[in-house]
Amino acid sequence: MARERAPRVVAFWVKMERMTFALSMLDLVAVREGHGVGSALQLARRTAQHAESLGFVRFWMAEHHNLAGVASSATAVLVGHVAQGTQRIRVGSGGIMLPNHAPLVVAEAFGTLAELYPGRIDLGLGRAPGTDPTTMRALRRDRVESESDFPRDVLELQQLLGDVQPGQRVRALPGAGTHVPIWLLGSSLFSAQLAAQLGMPFAFASHFAPRYLMQALQVYRSGYQPSARWPKPHVVIGVPLVAADSDEQADFLATSVYQRFVGILRGDRRALQPPVAGYLQTLQPQELAGLQDFLGAAAVGGPETVGQRLHELQQLTQADELMLVCDIYDPEARLHALTLAAQAVAASGHALPQAA
Repeated sequence: MARERAPRVVAFWVKMERMTFALSMLDLVAVREGHGVGSALQLARRTAQHAESLGFVRFWMAEHHNLAGVASSATAVLVGHVAQGTQRIRVGSGGIMLPNHAPLVVAEAFGTLAELYPGRIDLGLGRAPGTDPTTMRALRRDRVESESDFPRDVLELQQLLGDVQPGQRVRALPGAGTHVPIWLLGSSLFSAQLAAQLGMPFAFASHFAPRYLMQALQVYRSGYQPSARWPKPHVVIGVPLVAADSDEQADFLATSVYQRFVGILRGDRRALQPPVAGYLQTLQPQELAGLQDFLGAAAVGGPETVGQRLHELQQLTQADELMLVCDIYDPEARLHALTLAAQAVAASGHALPQAA
């Protein structure tokens, strides 16, 4: 598997004219073995600064709770931390897990961020709890979520962040009138359908669930209802990235990501581990199969390999943005990987446009 390329996502091929796409980044704010949470938080801001210098348009952080090795539970606080240390790049959530929060609380938090950092805050929303059932109950107390709650909560958030309407009794202060862009995130067809119906941008979580990528994008684009803010559909796809100066070095660095995934399969979550030589040879066949599925939209390799893979993914999906997820153990190697990805995109002739 070390030099077996990640399996291609099964999909139709749409031949279209060459289009410009952007690079963005999703950070899980990993806590590395031997290092503390504070180090992870500072590295997130340093990484965002580096991504900004490379021309990335967005830097998002995910909401997870009670997960060893992940320090992004207080997502809105982290958004402020990163936004304060950057100047141009858009900063946001990828995403806020809306079932865990009242829409008014989310609107006030992101409305405050929008007032502090005008024109730079994104609000990505997911409908999963982002944790285990026990922690979910601790977050939500006795609240029982139904399938209809998420669409209703999304609409409520749009109202709270929009202009105040006559007779509106509940207002987000701050929040009202900030028009923070709301994105829907998902790994299945539900959010794709909802984003299409509401005329909203859509980010698919192909960095961990690539199987339904093309089907979700087809559902989103075919059913898209234009909105005033988004007259055309806008697609972001998650791409696991491990780039290095050679394919062999990238394969070695990628074993940190492999260990994290296998730990999930085994119910043994830990901090992000250092890379291990020969790690793949220690895995069981079912673990290797699961890892191959997980890597369906990954870009792992040296500059030429990564450049080709990013180009293939964009051509296959016609995504407006590739959102890189780069969990390399060594911080300097991680920053170098982002540089190599940006150089590969530039070499292919794709400019990095301003964020939508």
